[in-house]
Amino acid sequence: MASLVRHVTFDCSDAYGLATFWAEVLGGKVSGEDAPGDPEALVHSAAADLLFVQVPEGKTVKNRVHLDLRPEDRSRDAEVERLLAVGATMVGDHRNADGTGWATLADPEGNEFCVERSAAERGE
Repeated sequence: MASLVRHVTFDCSDAYGLATFWAEVLGGKVSGEDAPGDPEALVHSAAADLLFVQVPEGKTVKNRVHLDLRPEDRSRDAEVERLLAVGATMVGDHRNADGTGWATLADPEGNEFCVERSAAERGE
């Protein structure tokens, strides 16, 4: 028998605030048991459950693990624009003129993640 991933955990300075951002990104919701100021907040979504845990130190180096997102119902470029509008920042634009590539973004606390092409753009 193997282990299962229960959720992906992020250290952060504002657990509820960052959970709210990621709930918007993933089309999920913050657990009804969590509130602003709580030291932990859980996001439930169809993609994954994410747990945000408040820690005293700030992020100082590049993530060793990150999420790769694939939009379901829009293009990669439209998703990048949506995520920038809800508070992400562009870290690296690796999109190519032929439509391939990805964009590396960061959440409001600097955690990097990538946005890849949708299944339709990949011809899947």
